Amino acid sequence: QVQLVESGGGLVQSGGSLRLSCVASRSIFVVSAMGWYRQAPGKQRELVARILSGGTTYYADSVKGRFSISRDNAKNTVYLQMNSLKPEDTAVYYCNADGRYTGWGQGTQVTVSS
Repeated sequence: QVQLVESGGGLVQSGGSLRLSCVASRSIFVVSAMGWYRQAPGKQRELVARILSGGTTYYADSVKGRFSISRDNAKNTVYLQMNSLKPEDTAVYYCNADGRYTGWGQGTQVTVSS
């Protein structure tokens, strides 16, 4: 129903920052919640942050105070600002839409070196 394309991943040292972007193929933010998930090798995919259609945000305990989710409705883009990165943040990060329109992005790799 909607195509999602992530970008912004890469290799960063511990303590560094990255900003991930997810562009949706159509305007969906008012009818779908958007989320960032991550999956590390050998682990299950987990929710990192979520922003509801009304703007309410949610964060996993492990990233509270370090990560921030936001969106730009005019650009059909949702962002994940990641600060104070740690090696345990290393994972493939996926963008997700859940609501009237649903879908997953292809993922972007984030690697944090110690």
